[in-house]
Amino acid sequence: MTNSQNGERGETVALAGQIDEKTHFLTARVYFADTDFSGAVYHGRYLEFLERGRSDFLRCIGVHHTDLLKTPEGPLFWVVRRMEIDFKASAAIDDILQIETQLTFVGGARCMMAQKIVRADDVLIEAEITAALINSESKPRRFPEDWKQAFGALVVSDSA
Repeated sequence: MTNSQNGERGETVALAGQIDEKTHFLTARVYFADTDFSGAVYHGRYLEFLERGRSDFLRCIGVHHTDLLKTPEGPLFWVVRRMEIDFKASAAIDDILQIETQLTFVGGARCMMAQKIVRADDVLIEAEITAALINSESKPRRFPEDWKQAFGALVVSDSA
């Protein structure tokens, strides 16, 4: 573990949620800034909650966005290629949400994830995301071998 301007990596893991039986769980609170004039969470904010879930899932398995900027072949970036979202119910200020992330497919340069945002026993959002790794010229880059091994141990189904 190394020091970085964002703190010890070991400290961030506790903040990054946890993986339990191939599902990553991240807890988040709804703040006033997340809501619209009606008091419900603004629909665009759910994308941010989902992004936090995906980023912290990767962080928990040792894939850090800051490391991607310093690879031997130059900077690499995660991009969302496709996203399908089903808005089932809304959250409100002070709700405690659980963001659940599962890896459902891993290819050479892309992966698919299933995500849910849950409040208590109510599923608020279900989403399917396809993400890819690209270089600074927007060309796909294959996942490093150690990532493929880490990902492979966490795939819940091979549906793509």
